[in-house]
Amino acid sequence: MAAKLKTGDKVIVLAGKDKGRTGTIASVDRRTGKAVVEGVNMAVRHTRQSPQSQGGRIPKALPIDLSNLALLDKDGKATRVGFRVEDGKKVRYAKTTGDAIDA
Repeated sequence: MAAKLKTGDKVIVLAGKDKGRTGTIASVDRRTGKAVVEGVNMAVRHTRQSPQSQGGRIPKALPIDLSNLALLDKDGKATRVGFRVEDGKKVRYAKTTGDAIDA
């Protein structure tokens, strides 16, 4: 299936404990259908001190399902993503405004 959400996209969370929060996608795992969004779905990991790093409680962003994310359009509203061919290239576009995303 084509990639509707990619690394670097600004997204809003539609469901879950962080509903309404926005962030940038740091990574996407196509196999599991999840993405890591900066500052969203944070958990605290306790790590032991080592010679290279300080130990303690370290916040970490956990993956969130792609179905719970929506792309932000230029107006700052959630939008669905569609595909169309422009000049022989397949581009993503925002369904609310019709503007190309990858242009």
